[in-house]
Amino acid sequence: MPSSSFVKTACPHDCPSACALEVERLSSTKIGRVRGSAENSYTSGVCCTKVSRYAERVHHPARLAQPMRRVGPKGSGEFAPISWDDALDEIADKFTRATQSHGSEAVWPYHSGGNMGVIQRWGLDRLRHAFRYSRQQTTICVTPAESGWKAGVGELRGCDPREMAEADLILMWGGNPVSTQVNAMTHIARARKRGAKLIVVDVYRTPTIAAADIAVIVRPGTDAALALGMMHVLLKERFADEAYLARLTDFDGDVRRHIESWPPERAAQVTGVDVAQIVDIARLYGQTKRSFLRLGFGFTRSRNGAASMHAVSCLPAITGSWQHKGGGAFFLALENWRLDTTLAHGLDMRDPHTRILDQSRIGAILTGDPVALKGGPLVAAMIMQNANSANVAPDSRKVAQGLGREDLFLCVHEQFMTPTARYADIVLPAAMFLEADDIYYGLGHTYITAGPRVLDRHQESWTNHEVVCGIARRLGSDHPSFRMSAFELIDKTLTASGRGTAAEAFSTGWVECAEPFDDAHFTNRFPTADGRFHFKPDWTGIGPNGHGMRALPDFMENYEVADDEHPFRLVAPPARTFLNTTFTEIESSRKREGAPHVIIHPDDAARQGVTDAEIVQIGNRRGRLELPAKIDQSGRPGVVIVEGIWPNADFSGGLGVNQLIGDDPVPPNGGSAFHDTAVWMRRPSQQAVIENG
Repeated sequence: MPSSSFVKTACPHDCPSACALEVERLSSTKIGRVRGSAENSYTSGVCCTKVSRYAERVHHPARLAQPMRRVGPKGSGEFAPISWDDALDEIADKFTRATQSHGSEAVWPYHSGGNMGVIQRWGLDRLRHAFRYSRQQTTICVTPAESGWKAGVGELRGCDPREMAEADLILMWGGNPVSTQVNAMTHIARARKRGAKLIVVDVYRTPTIAAADIAVIVRPGTDAALALGMMHVLLKERFADEAYLARLTDFDGDVRRHIESWPPERAAQVTGVDVAQIVDIARLYGQTKRSFLRLGFGFTRSRNGAASMHAVSCLPAITGSWQHKGGGAFFLALENWRLDTTLAHGLDMRDPHTRILDQSRIGAILTGDPVALKGGPLVAAMIMQNANSANVAPDSRKVAQGLGREDLFLCVHEQFMTPTARYADIVLPAAMFLEADDIYYGLGHTYITAGPRVLDRHQESWTNHEVVCGIARRLGSDHPSFRMSAFELIDKTLTASGRGTAAEAFSTGWVECAEPFDDAHFTNRFPTADGRFHFKPDWTGIGPNGHGMRALPDFMENYEVADDEHPFRLVAPPARTFLNTTFTEIESSRKREGAPHVIIHPDDAARQGVTDAEIVQIGNRRGRLELPAKIDQSGRPGVVIVEGIWPNADFSGGLGVNQLIGDDPVPPNGGSAFHDTAVWMRRPSQQAVIENG
């Protein structure tokens, strides 16, 4: 039997927890168990089931093992092996030809959240900056929520989320941490042992809703109305901290009158929540000084998502709960790290005049939409890392059309033959996080977690950093970052930021970046120009599409409203054992999830004559899906739910749920409205009648 030991590393995946991990290293090429670090006070010995089974993924027989060149039609998945030298030479040649023919902006390096490493994800930006390739606005996940939070608070900072353990009330709004951020539940559980209550607001009965003391299920897109109804009660029943409002916010008579126009009765009519429940949760929130508002992403993935985030974030400013330990609010940490990434991300080479393309609009960009292209050239060449856009991006039918262009050169650096990789001209085998050095932003806590390499590389796989450096050197860049190892870049980044050294971070497993109480709770000033929380935000200062947004906490009715043709609202939330499309290749995850299905309220099923497990169709002008029905009273009538981004091959039409999602940008600054879609639902026999006239 080989000897084994547990070694420190960190999870790289697109989850706010960025867990500090301990991995059982059986040999230089094999791991066993994976567990959360007990020494890290946020991870607290816990990691999700997905990551605990990572041996299934890293040792999966379907992992890509060598570079390949396409030999069949685009999308066919027909490839033949080539050498690394030939692959990198061809990529460099295609990028050079695209630049010579159309200008440097015709090349678009593209990355997403398959790996959240400071080096292994954002290091691709060094390549774009070195050669003035098109830049990327990374909008697909966080931008609507970020815009709404910044509208009031000013920066992506907030109370230490470990303080949830000291709260007397936790209000979890639009998040499902039981499925998507299990560590948060550890700290919530500690508070509940002391008698704290957990309120959860969401659009259907998630596992976190099921675990709540008080469950509040709203109609999709109506969260701001609920927040306004609660604020009305807080003002009317004198739960507002008037002194705090005067000292640290821009609250005035206009804001007061606007909130007074939203009594619980009006909020109930919009949200579907009973008047009595709105009043009860507002009173409980107002009576509890140590009330911790933990905001998730889910409710912001709507066309009114930024406005909804802003409205909900006003609650602790009304009561002044920011003043108390165990009180206040937290959404995401990003601007408290203070990392100097000039070298790691090539910021010293960045040309501010180079166009910035919206990541979420990849379909429109690749199909030649002049607005999406910002008036510049059609994208002629791409390299994609950490991204499976054929599955994950909105309006995926349009994405497939764009990726399938014969005049587009596409290199995909990937771990498995994903739907996106099938469209590539060159596929490169990618290392997994256990085979690379990196550090990770702990977006859901106060740590930068450190992930030293645990295993030797899998067959011929290369890290993202190695690929970026290999291409850059062939293209002739002499920037020093392209001659440095990932470890050296990490060390330079940490030392330049006053965060110690790479050796220290790898030895400990993390770098603590918690702020003092007064800074994290904004007791003296908020990180805004005037030092106040803004009930009246300047939306045009946050993004180019802020015109038309009111400078008040607002319920915007700009979402896709159900109508006679599309009488249902579709929500497409994460599945518990998938993370976007990561883990969809793991048999244990697929077995637990079963198969893609659509959750339908019993009242809607009865009206449509649909029975449990019967195949139904849902669709709109963008596309349609056939799915088995699951009759369940999870959401409200009129709402259908499809959990998980299943691979396109799991659907009879070859495209998944995101073909139904619009790619129009969420105001004010872009982003995807994944949970904001109007659809019809029919039995196949009904659809046949419609199609046959």
